[in-house]
Amino acid sequence: MRLTRQTNYAIRILMYCAANEGRLSRISEIAKAYSLSDLFLFKILQPLVENGFVETVRGRNGGVRLAKPAEDITLFEVVRVTEDNFAMAECFENDDAECPLVDSCGLNEALRKALNAFFEVLGSYTIRDLADSKPDMRFRLGLDELPERAAAR
Repeated sequence: MRLTRQTNYAIRILMYCAANEGRLSRISEIAKAYSLSDLFLFKILQPLVENGFVETVRGRNGGVRLAKPAEDITLFEVVRVTEDNFAMAECFENDDAECPLVDSCGLNEALRKALNAFFEVLGSYTIRDLADSKPDMRFRLGLDELPERAAAR
């Protein structure tokens, strides 16, 4: 299974907001951190807002922030709302499949089990897990200086 670019960056928006916890994040800052366009991120932001992962604050000093704690957002939840299709093979995508084995195929069972295992693993990781996975995450996102540089000042 390959996740779409939209899902990839939806997760990265959430990671950025978690790393920047307690502050509003501007889309332009997030876009700069990931070398993307603001417009692309605005499109991705919509399902995150609609599904209660992110909230927006309008105005001159506005931005986005997590709508709930990062430890309460699993990767499975994000993938579920950002991916359109979980069909693992084209013969399972619609009811008018031409394969005569579609209802009794061993491949169908194997792929369903694989997909469920994939979902189970995604459900075991939270945005907090990802945001806290590397000690220099805030630096890499442009949110902080490296501690060595700050100490040298």
